[in-house]
Amino acid sequence: MRTVWTMGFVAAAALSFCFPDFIVFQFTQAAIWALALIGLVLLCGVSGQFSFAQAALFGMGGYCAALLATHTALSVYCALLVAPLVGYAAGYGLGRVAGRHDLWTQALIGYALAIAFPQLLRWRLIEQWTGGVQGLYLDLPAAPVDFHSSDRWLFFQSLALLGGGAWLAANIIASRSGRALLATRDHDLAAAAQGIDVTGTRAVAVGLAGGYLALAGCLSAMQYGYVGPASYNFALSVQMLFGLVVGGMNSIAGAVVGGLVLEFLPGLVAGLGKGLSALLYALLLIGAIVAMPNGIAGAVKRRFSSP
Repeated sequence: MRTVWTMGFVAAAALSFCFPDFIVFQFTQAAIWALALIGLVLLCGVSGQFSFAQAALFGMGGYCAALLATHTALSVYCALLVAPLVGYAAGYGLGRVAGRHDLWTQALIGYALAIAFPQLLRWRLIEQWTGGVQGLYLDLPAAPVDFHSSDRWLFFQSLALLGGGAWLAANIIASRSGRALLATRDHDLAAAAQGIDVTGTRAVAVGLAGGYLALAGCLSAMQYGYVGPASYNFALSVQMLFGLVVGGMNSIAGAVVGGLVLEFLPGLVAGLGKGLSALLYALLLIGAIVAMPNGIAGAVKRRFSSP
């Protein structure tokens, strides 16, 4: 399986030179979505938690990039190191608060954060830093090597970080910590009886998800060159959950499929009109829940692994 993943990433990198910049831009965004969804796989699929806070955590990464680029002398690339740390810290703190409660309360706490985050960015006391309603613009430095376009350079960065993120997540899931996460998901009382700190373990899962989401948000800000409060609203949280469910929340492959769905499905249904597009999204979501409980990735795996 590791060989297949490696060949896939090498093929994607090579094929990027065969496509125009617009297509490369789309695949970059798909890789960014996939990186964010890996964090949700750890949160929802592995640890069995639920949250609507992903838009806020994604936005924290975006604003890390923008603030470093506009208010400091540091390179915007430093945000690729800072954003995951900020996301982890915010996620861990959120997990400490929400991890003591049931799924419904976790969802409400995440919903509150998702609603409050854009309003906080508009707050007059900090709008000189955040740009308020106007947001912030940032420029991506030139590539150190000639990749023929800045879009392709960012695609290589996103692809490399996606590969590293997938490798790290796979190792976490296979480790003792991953088994502890699975134990808290399957039966928290039994996990506690085995000496597992359920609240702390859940908080770590939210922290890891926050790190992935913030890193993805940082890359997205670098790609679009802009961050603003309207970019990180509650609808973004729902959009990510849609990609997670349709792609498959129990595997890293599901996150990659979900990223492709989130990027390319809107373009495929754009010509149907707003009403029919919404209906198709609803039918696809219902179909995934009923017919493909493990998402598209799970259905494909079951199809090819069955005798």
